Amino acid sequence: MTQRTFSIIKPDAVRKGYTGAILAEIEKAGFKIVSIKKASISKEQAKGFYYVHAQRPFFEDLCTFMSSGPLFLMVLEKDNAIADLRTLMGATNPANAEEGTIRKQFAGSIQENAIHGSDGEDTAAFEIGYWFAGCELI
Repeated sequence: MTQRTFSIIKPDAVRKGYTGAILAEIEKAGFKIVSIKKASISKEQAKGFYYVHAQRPFFEDLCTFMSSGPLFLMVLEKDNAIADLRTLMGATNPANAEEGTIRKQFAGSIQENAIHGSDGEDTAAFEIGYWFAGCELI
């Protein structure tokens, strides 16, 4: 069954010029890019997006990092999209990521780990709706 998920190419990967290579990996894995936009987000937008982590010690640093430069917001689609993207991304800590994953190839640290992907259907629905209007999801 076709499923949609949400992803972000994070500011560290954009800064390092990895956007094209990451998009190529995503497309090579069979994902359709439903919508994509480059944006610079405010710290307040990052706080709203990552609200589930508000009580965690890394929250402020995460929001500062995510608002530190341009990023790419994407809606992706394919069968089993959520699980398949998480496999393609690799472990949150790139040191633990499998060879060939996006994080193994392009990430520098746990925080600067190149890419974000939704972890479940409810999360994907919230994240897509947070950044994209319905008319942008053709």
